[in-house]
Amino acid sequence: MLDGHRFLFTERTDSQGRSSVMPYLPLTLTNGSLSTEAIALLDTGASVNVLPYEIGLQLGAVWQEQTVPIQLSGNLALNEARGLVLSGEVAPFSPVLLAFAWTQSKDTPIILGHMNFFAEFNVCFYRHELAFKVCPRAK
Repeated sequence: MLDGHRFLFTERTDSQGRSSVMPYLPLTLTNGSLSTEAIALLDTGASVNVLPYEIGLQLGAVWQEQTVPIQLSGNLALNEARGLVLSGEVAPFSPVLLAFAWTQSKDTPIILGHMNFFAEFNVCFYRHELAFKVCPRAK
């Protein structure tokens, strides 16, 4: 693995008061001239990146203009989703294009999955240390 950046797992409490310690990654998402700082869950079991509806709106995305339907699975399967490509920056690395399934769900976190976060970055988990290391793929 190339030189990477190490992050600590983060304790968060969900809307139902349940607490968990998980690998949440801070990143900056950009769509044109609009950017937002976000926290995303690294999910090795997720096949795609998932973006909640409100974050897409904050970034100026228009639902009706997204024409690529995405079928989600699992507990998000009942939510409609459409493809949306954003620039994502994980400091201290250069921005990359990240493809998201932009869902109308308002209760989901930003999820980083195999398509395409784990295609752009290598990640090593050190669960017993409550840490993980991220580095961009070699090009």
